[in-house]
Amino acid sequence: MKYFSSLKLKLIYVFRINDAEHEGCLKIGEATCDDGNVIGLAPNSKPLNEAARKRINQYTQTAGIRYELLYTELALYNRGGLRSFNDKEVHVVLERSGVKKKVFDKVNGANEWFITNLDVVKRAIAAVKEGKESLLPGEVAYGRSPIIFRPEQREAIDKTKRQFKKSNQMLWNAKMRFGKTLSALQVVKDMDFRRTLILTHRPVVDSGWFEDFGKIFYDRSDFAYGSKNNGDSHESLERRTKANGLHYVYFASMQDLRGSELVGGNFDKNNEVFATPWDLIIVDEAHEGTQTELGKAVMVELVKDDTKVLRLSGTPFNLLDDFKEDEIYTWDYVMEQRAKQEWDRVHQGDPNPYAALPVMNIYTYDLGRLLKEFADEDVAFNFREFFRVNEDGGFVHKRDVPAFLNLLTKEDKDSCYPFANEEYRGIFRHTLWMLPGVKEAKALSALLQRHPVFQYFNIVNVAGDGDEDEESRDALEAVNNAIGKDPDATRTITLSCGRLTTGVSVPAWTAVFMLSGSYNTAASSYMQTIFRVQTPATINGRVKEQCYVFDFAPDRTLRVLAETAKISAKAGKTSQNDRKIMGDFLNFCPVISIEGSRMDKFDVPRMLEQLKKVYVERVVRNGFEDNSLYNDELLKLGDLELQEFDDLKKIIGQTKAMPKTNQVDINNQGLTGEEYEEKEKLEKKSKKELTEEEKRRLEELKKKTKIVRRPFLFSGAFPSVCLCSSMVRSWRTRTRKSPLTTSPRR
Repeated sequence: MKYFSSLKLKLIYVFRINDAEHEGCLKIGEATCDDGNVIGLAPNSKPLNEAARKRINQYTQTAGIRYELLYTELALYNRGGLRSFNDKEVHVVLERSGVKKKVFDKVNGANEWFITNLDVVKRAIAAVKEGKESLLPGEVAYGRSPIIFRPEQREAIDKTKRQFKKSNQMLWNAKMRFGKTLSALQVVKDMDFRRTLILTHRPVVDSGWFEDFGKIFYDRSDFAYGSKNNGDSHESLERRTKANGLHYVYFASMQDLRGSELVGGNFDKNNEVFATPWDLIIVDEAHEGTQTELGKAVMVELVKDDTKVLRLSGTPFNLLDDFKEDEIYTWDYVMEQRAKQEWDRVHQGDPNPYAALPVMNIYTYDLGRLLKEFADEDVAFNFREFFRVNEDGGFVHKRDVPAFLNLLTKEDKDSCYPFANEEYRGIFRHTLWMLPGVKEAKALSALLQRHPVFQYFNIVNVAGDGDEDEESRDALEAVNNAIGKDPDATRTITLSCGRLTTGVSVPAWTAVFMLSGSYNTAASSYMQTIFRVQTPATINGRVKEQCYVFDFAPDRTLRVLAETAKISAKAGKTSQNDRKIMGDFLNFCPVISIEGSRMDKFDVPRMLEQLKKVYVERVVRNGFEDNSLYNDELLKLGDLELQEFDDLKKIIGQTKAMPKTNQVDINNQGLTGEEYEEKEKLEKKSKKELTEEEKRRLEELKKKTKIVRRPFLFSGAFPSVCLCSSMVRSWRTRTRKSPLTTSPRR
């Protein structure tokens, strides 16, 4: 009988398999050593190699796998005493350093493979011994070169650096795909900020920030990244900063910080984050989650006297008023497409950096005209009613929804519907569909899977809890897995009611279907959603040059685009510049109205005329209760138009919604368009910059504005004279048709 030692030393081994499937991958495992005299043995010594091979042979020989042992090392370190570690700790360091895993056997969990090289693994082993949680970007990267920023990115970086020398805040009003992450990190690098906090309402973008951090700081050993999932912990980063002057970027979610007791939340956490003297706070997707009471409390607690704040947003409509003109950098879709168009003329022979950015096309279908029973009181299609689900999880309108799917797929070579023939189905092989809610998405998922055309598409439901088999899976991963490595070999439809609409990229998507929202849908969320499909893509050698939006509530589409282009930003004022902005947008993003097989392209006059009709119809439906009627500045109406307005008011009746107003002299009705622009320019200047003459002129213009306190029609981008006359005609037409329209709709 023989007794064996109960205690054995551990070792770490690294090997590879030299075949095409395992190319570029290494496996990191652990074994035990029978020889009790191995302490002090050097890496790759004979006893360690023999022990490693013995362990590896146990699970490779039966499969006839030939491997190459690359490295062995005792899993011991001396830090305040002799201690051991295991292979899982090495795996964690690799993962937190951004090294990707490679899973070959999902069933048996063969998850010890990593896409990396031996030098990186050795550094990870050394990091475990030193108590580090991750490697620096330069220790992981190889063959990297500096990012070449586009002209507008360089301009944003330089303007921000200049602005931070004289003030503490900056806003980047930059469209999706601008490259805000890389550019913001370059500001951190150039200004050598010691402590930078990235704050976002979207925790899922942590991996994107971490990946981009490596692209910018690959050559800096004094910068580190941290978050709850990547890089070091905040505690570790702060300890290293105090010990040896480390600079770091830390990623945190607004939701997590809002839950802290310090700002009115329910949990005792994040005190050290709030106590940190941040040099710079980068607020990603700044239009989300920062304007609530808790969000404001978080910012108040984080921002110290000398803290710089850089806010990033593609749709900062709720933030613009908080910034001066020189604190805003703007880069929009029109600027991008114009730069793309003009590049070759200005930079002859140089590669066009905008070439990969597709052109947007918006197609509108008026379902409200086809299915009048689903048009709501705001003259917009009521998607929530159309897709309403009963207690059994089926559609209430069980004939209409399948009929709609049949309309999209009706075989017709002349049809303008996106799935009407095989050619179109190939173009729209991967699309995003926005639905009103979780139940509606689940019901549509089931219906699509039974449909004679859509059954050949993989339906990926990421709305809310999603389908039962998708409950625990990450939404983006689910979509990417469904699309696969070769998008030409698959077809997918992604159903969402909010997920994957901000801060994510799915290159294979070529179209988004807007089947949710209402006339009052926020322009910011709408634009964030539709620009998901503008993600650049090169698939099997072909570049995505066009992308599409299909909206089935055209009035909503026009209102959002008008708001985005700032046409109706200030009621009662439409300058020629506003019209030029909209004209430029329609030039680079065509908006096509489709009725049956007829296609009409919107130009500025037609778009403004259609917007006018929308407001007329709203007011005719809702009477003088409609809030669109009232504003503090009266447009210039002549005697005849004012009489028509008063006549209309008498027909419809006075309502509580109408504010009390004073009658005014018709010759003192406010400002001309030129005077509005003059007043706006003067208001943008600081008081110190204004001359005495300019101050007097500004006061004069302000007084002229305040004279007017009479109700009038909100016009946005069209003359209220026409709107008033149109309302009278529309109302008289209605009253001739029906004797019941003698009082306002309640």
